Amino acid sequence: MELGLIGLGKMGGNMRERIRRAGHTVIGYDRNPDLADVHSLQELVDKLKGPRVVWVMVPAGAATQSTVDELAELLSPGDIVVDGGNSRWTDDEKHAVELGIKGIGFVDCGVSGGVWGLENGYALMYGGDTEHVARVQPVFDALKPEGEFGSVHAGKVGAGHFAKMVHNGIEYAMMQAYAEGWELLEKVDSVTDVREVFRSWQEGTVIRSWLLDLAVNALDEDEHLDKLRGFAQDSGEGRWTVEAAIDNAVPLPAITASLFARFASRQDDSPQMKMIAALRNQFGGHAVENKK
Repeated sequence: MELGLIGLGKMGGNMRERIRRAGHTVIGYDRNPDLADVHSLQELVDKLKGPRVVWVMVPAGAATQSTVDELAELLSPGDIVVDGGNSRWTDDEKHAVELGIKGIGFVDCGVSGGVWGLENGYALMYGGDTEHVARVQPVFDALKPEGEFGSVHAGKVGAGHFAKMVHNGIEYAMMQAYAEGWELLEKVDSVTDVREVFRSWQEGTVIRSWLLDLAVNALDEDEHLDKLRGFAQDSGEGRWTVEAAIDNAVPLPAITASLFARFASRQDDSPQMKMIAALRNQFGGHAVENKK
């Protein structure tokens, strides 16, 4: 099939390549002309045969809203817009209504995989009407990891991004647990090789995971994380998870505490946040702050 892809950064560019490797045609647009196949949204729409599918991979909020607004004026009834960024699920509901008025379908898709997705595939959580999802399914199949699992039609519009939001909240708590354990091991005199303790956990233990593998990668690059400042940003989805928990009276003590721990990193050079920063860089290519 043909796909228009808007946003060719760290995630979008690799997604374009993975979809092409599966035999589909991708026409990409980015504000950086060095990355783009076309140089305007109008040109992208003109090059796609109808009915069109256009996938948006731009930052959540104003950038996504302006892109959706422009596409609403350029696309035709029967076309479909997919938002694969990290939008809040309430924005999805709004976009579905705005596009639906013009006869344009809408699917939201939470995407996980970071800088490793090109080779390993992307975990996908999508929401929308069954007929709209079916139109995009060849692209979902191209992006997902090999095997039976790795993608899900999570429910109605907004369900995909809601599921991805909860995924990221769980990720916050898991990273915090590894970071706290690492700091405690580093603190005591009796443990003389913390990196190898972490490495020993990679096989046969109940806490083995991809995040643990990435922690070992980070320690191999910088054994005591001396090069990093103990500062870690929050993406926003951790906050949204906690807000949704409050709205639905669901207790999330571990996820909430992990979010607040990141706030603590704004104040001092937190050893735990060195590990959080290192893990975010390992799995997502997120920027780290080095010591001056």
